[in-house]
This record gives sequence, structure tokens and C-alpha cells, in this order.
Amino acid sequence: MGESKPKSTGVWPTVKPFVNGGASGMLATCVIQPIDMIKVRIQLGQGSAAEVTRNMLKNEGFGAFYKAAAEAACGREGEEVGGRRRSWEGILTNKAVEANDGKPLPLYQKALCGLTAGAIGASVGSPADLALIRMQADATLPAAQRRNYTNAFHALSRIVADEGVLALWKGAGPTVVRAMALNMGMLASYDQSVEFFKDSLGFGEASTVLGASTVSGFFAAACSLPFDYVKTQIQKMQPDAQGKYPYTGSLDCAMKTLKAGGPFKFYTGFPVYCVRIAPHVMMTWIFLNQIQKLEKSVGL
Repeated sequence: MGESKPKSTGVWPTVKPFVNGGASGMLATCVIQPIDMIKVRIQLGQGSAAEVTRNMLKNEGFGAFYKAAAEAACGREGEEVGGRRRSWEGILTNKAVEANDGKPLPLYQKALCGLTAGAIGASVGSPADLALIRMQADATLPAAQRRNYTNAFHALSRIVADEGVLALWKGAGPTVVRAMALNMGMLASYDQSVEFFKDSLGFGEASTVLGASTVSGFFAAACSLPFDYVKTQIQKMQPDAQGKYPYTGSLDCAMKTLKAGGPFKFYTGFPVYCVRIAPHVMMTWIFLNQIQKLEKSVGL
């Protein structure tokens, strides 16, 4: 991290972090999407992981695990991961390293970079995340209340037409906070773990990536689930017959949840969430590492 590198010129060096981060996130999402669908159904009160899986297979078929939501999930990952990786690698970390005279960053600076990068990426990816949550929740609603989005683009256009452009950022507050928490756990712990496994334990490249990815995935899940729970409740809520929403905002949702179910309510579905987030983070880092190695081998 301390080595000075000649500045590259042209379009590719500028867009490369976007492409690499987005591609690695989308590849990981294609594998993890069914688990994410189960996680959302659990948070919406559809039962345990086994019950949700059994009911989905029985009533909706295997395709329901990918129904309409995969494209929105990939869109979210492309925007958020591409955005957060670009700001993380291309701006924040490099600037911080320069200010630190080329020395490796301490953990608290990595955490601050992760928090900021998460906020930037989530702000960009919030509309796709809203479309994803709505499509995943649609099948759990009574037939008369279903929105019946056919795909992510239809969901986004309907939201704009029915609720206005700003509605695309409904729940953006908890989305941003969740991403900040996830990034703080994911990015800072990964870089710190790489230094530990490589420099202190003498691990090889493959072992370092796998070990650091595992640590990164655990901390990402542990830090972000409470915010993910609130975000899901806000984004899927619908008005009652009088046009009143169950929550006035994320803070109201958090307080009502705490009062009704206690602090552990925020960790509803934690095993499934951990199974969804940790492998996703691991695969994102592994895919990113392989993409960078491929680019290096062909001179990109």
C-alpha cells in the first residue's frame, strides 16, 4: 500500500474500479439470491427458513427464488458495490494513504473510509434496493394488495408514476445506515485481516484471501442486520384503509420494534442473514481478486 505508482491516464483506469467492484458483486449475487429471498420472507413473518423454503417450493416453484428480483439485486449490487469500491479504492483509501505518508492505515481510518464509501454506494443503489424489496415481498401480500411488478424496470417506472420520483429513495435513510455498518465491518476487517494473515502468519495468497473474506463476511453480517431489519420494514410497508402507514420513519420503526419484541427482534433471521451475507462478502472478494488477476494477466 505504501508504494508510489505512476498515475494512469485514459478512460479505463477511471472506470476500472467501478467495473471490477460491480462485476464481482453481481457474480456473487447470482449465487446468493435464493438465500436473500428466504431472508426477506423470514423478516416479513412468513416462518422459519425451512418453512419458507418448503412453502415457496410448494406454492410458487423453484423459480420463485429468482422471480423478478435477480435483476434488481444485480442492479443494486452493480450500483452499490461498484460505487463503494470506486470510492473506497479510487478516492478515500488512496487519499488517506497519501496523508499517512504511504504507510498502512490504522483500523479506525479504514473504518471511517468504509462508513463513507458505504453511504455513497447506498445512496446510488437505493432505488434498485427498493425495487428488490418490493418484488420479494409482493407474493406475501393478499392478492388485492399486490403490486404485480413484472421486472425491475417496471417496478421503478411504477414507483415513479404512482408515488413520484422521490419515492425511489423511500427508506434510503436506513438503507444508507445499513450500508455504512456493513461496509465498516466488511472493508475495514478485510484489509486488516489481509495484513494479519499475510504479514503476521505468513499465509499464501489463496489462504489470505479466503481467511480475510471469512472474517470480513462475519463482521459485515453482525454489524448490519439490525439496520437491514428496519430497512426492510420501511420499504415494504403499505398504508391501511385510512391511508396511514404503520411507521412514520426508521426511528419510529426501531422504537416500535424494540417495544414489541425487545433488542433481539432486530436479529430476526440472523442465521439465514449470516448465511446470505457472509458467503456473499466472501465470494465478492474472491471474484474481485480473480478479476484483478485476469486483468493483470492480459495487461489491463
